Amino acid sequence: MNTYQALKTALLGLRANAARSILTILGIVIGIAAIIVVVAIGDSAQSMILGQIGGLGSKTIIIEPGREPQGPSDMTAILSDSLKERDIIALKNKANVPGLKDLTPNVIVPGSVSYQSQTYRAITFGSSAFLSKVLNIQPAEGVFFGDEEIKQHARVAIIGSKVREKLFGLSTAVGENIKIKDKNFRVIGVLPPKGQVSIINVDDVVVIPYTTAQKDLMGINHYNSIMVEANNVEDLARTANDIKLTLRESHGITDPAKDDFHVMTQSDIANSAKTITNLLTWLLISVAAISLVVGGIGIMNIMFVSVTERTREIGLRKALGATDNNILTQFLLEAVLLTAAGGIIGIMLGAGISYIATLILSQVVSMNWTFTFPLSAALIGIGVSTLVGLVFGLYPAYKAAHKNPIEALRYE
Repeated sequence: MNTYQALKTALLGLRANAARSILTILGIVIGIAAIIVVVAIGDSAQSMILGQIGGLGSKTIIIEPGREPQGPSDMTAILSDSLKERDIIALKNKANVPGLKDLTPNVIVPGSVSYQSQTYRAITFGSSAFLSKVLNIQPAEGVFFGDEEIKQHARVAIIGSKVREKLFGLSTAVGENIKIKDKNFRVIGVLPPKGQVSIINVDDVVVIPYTTAQKDLMGINHYNSIMVEANNVEDLARTANDIKLTLRESHGITDPAKDDFHVMTQSDIANSAKTITNLLTWLLISVAAISLVVGGIGIMNIMFVSVTERTREIGLRKALGATDNNILTQFLLEAVLLTAAGGIIGIMLGAGISYIATLILSQVVSMNWTFTFPLSAALIGIGVSTLVGLVFGLYPAYKAAHKNPIEALRYE
């Protein structure tokens, strides 16, 4: 029996029990589809996150308090108060950081904002006009506050488009007073719709002078972060290193292992994001792969049933001259064809689900979430499903090939 005849016989055997064959490969279909969905959405999410990070500009450096987080549960940056005014003064000194073009300290103010009877949980961000330059955005209505408002601890605010919609509806926002922590702030500008840029959702933000946020609202003497712009991309690494040296001197640190701050360039943030998304993707893939094992066990069970049901057929084939290798090849091909078909169906199903999911996510979260078909995952899916057929179909095929032809012919 040549390969073509073995393949034809295997297909006839599967077609004879079409309904059972379809039910048998469900585990493989679900497993491969789950892997395709996880990888496709993971790749799309990674592309979206990297695009948002890139929105901060290639010359931007972020300084955060506390040592660099060692994991999701490391809260040192949130709890640390190491970045203070002395650091701003030291960083602005050209002798210390010659590659620094501009900077702004940032203060996060938790809580809601309100206007008359309307309340909205926005992100209140104490910063400066430098933020608008980094985000490449200017008010669609009104103006941004300047250095004078920062010196005076002015109670003025720039609001995002969604904040304006939730608090004011179709009414004019510029010139009206909103409340932040029970204090009145005059709206002097409204930002156009922009969506998510790095960690900031521009549409949900309220920007106020960082001095007002720090002293008047939070009553603190430290900053939650410092955002720096380098003169050019070529000097980015050197500027980041100068910042580290300057802050160590400002904080009296001689051992870099004891840094109470961490400095991140856009490439550092991008690499961290890649690591996190890749880790989560592989974690979910490993969970989805359990379905493949379950599906493989189902294939093995059904193949054993098939071998038992076709015992007389096996005996007859052997009596007519079929070798053990012919029988082994036939039943092994049946298992491989089953799982390979399951893999192909799973890939098509997973691609369809992924496409629909990205459309829904782009509408729900209002982000540029585009569909990405993971070709490598599809090829791996076909390979893995075929391998599952080989592994789990080998033993039943071996049992079929080594049946005694005389006993097989007597089998009722």
